[in-house]
Amino acid sequence: MALVKTDTPTEQQIAQLTGGLRSYNIQFVEPEMFRPFAVFDTDEQGVIQAGISGKQQGEWLSIEFLWVGEALRGTGLGGRLVAAVEEIAVERGSRYLLVDTFSFQALGFYQKQGFVLQMSLDNYPHTGQQRHYLTRSLVG
Repeated sequence: MALVKTDTPTEQQIAQLTGGLRSYNIQFVEPEMFRPFAVFDTDEQGVIQAGISGKQQGEWLSIEFLWVGEALRGTGLGGRLVAAVEEIAVERGSRYLLVDTFSFQALGFYQKQGFVLQMSLDNYPHTGQQRHYLTRSLVG
């Protein structure tokens, strides 16, 4: 055996790693409970102006990316994207939403959408900044 350190893992190496983990996880959670989702807002030419994406992980939908183009910020589009994710969650039988955001991003926005701060990591990614983890229950 040999430990191989690399700053440039190949897609094949990452696929082997995630494949091994998924084959272990399958004994605990059905594979169909782990799948991606995305919602996009496009202009007349089909160019993405805003979007939200992430993964279903069991009974949780985890938001990985939310972006609204500068010209559309403040229009309520971000809230509509989160509402669309909630619809996806309900359709899939998910019960909870999870998101993380940096202190220089959208903590207040997510709190306005009903997310509750669960934990913050100080000095992440740099000194004086934080990474915040928020959840929202869709039960009841």
